[in-house]
Amino acid sequence: MQEDLESQRDRRPIKMFGILLPSLPSLMIRLSGTFLRFKKNAQRAEKVFKKELIKQGIDKQTANELTERYIEGSRLSNFIQIMR
Repeated sequence: MQEDLESQRDRRPIKMFGILLPSLPSLMIRLSGTFLRFKKNAQRAEKVFKKELIKQGIDKQTANELTERYIEGSRLSNFIQIMR
């Protein structure tokens, strides 16, 4: 009885992988599309933010530094570091 339960526990990850494998390509395509839309919107926001800072009278160097800090939140590497 105990051996049967242990063998079933050993097979669980394999079953999960088998269940998820067919849906993996469509999931990757959806996530890629979402990520690309996010990055496109972030680039637009960066341009608008920088343009508005310069329009309000801030010099270009300071505007560049502020824009860099503003856009840090949309970098994938920051998300990965947070998740660790």
